Amino acid sequence: MLSRIFIACVFLGLFCACSALSCRWMEHRFRPYSENSLDLLDMMAKNMTNSTDGENTVPFPDHLYSQASKASAEGKLSFAVHILKEVSALFEEDHSSASWQEVTVENFLNVVNRQADELHSCIGSRGESKKQNTKLHLYFKRMSNEILKKKDHSADAWELIRREVKVCLIKADLLVSSLLPSNQN
Repeated sequence: MLSRIFIACVFLGLFCACSALSCRWMEHRFRPYSENSLDLLDMMAKNMTNSTDGENTVPFPDHLYSQASKASAEGKLSFAVHILKEVSALFEEDHSSASWQEVTVENFLNVVNRQADELHSCIGSRGESKKQNTKLHLYFKRMSNEILKKKDHSADAWELIRREVKVCLIKADLLVSSLLPSNQN
């Protein structure tokens, strides 16, 4: 009898540890971190002096988001983590022309990197977590090349990037939120 209970407990423990939906950080801390990252982006906009209304930018690859929204829980988390890591890499570029306070950018990067790390740990050791979405990577590379580099990392270019990144973070938030219990959405 005790061996059956022990086996049941081990099985339950393994199942919970492997389930993306059982990730405590995601269930309890993701929303505040997500809101914080969006608030920090909004703070950066308040420090902008230039206007970029009407300028074209690199559109988000909605077809990739659509695919990710239909993926498994691990696939959704993997896509969200990839977005967060790409956003972090993008904001590591020279942003000295932007009128942002350095502490705000540092806080933003800390929040985004923490989200990426914690969500990545929720995925576990499945192969999906290591798989990089090449098309998503190319989207961020195009933003870097077609906006930042062509505009010499100007304040206007960074404002366009900030707006696009906000869209990306909202999409990542929606993917992760779809995995949370309904009372947390």
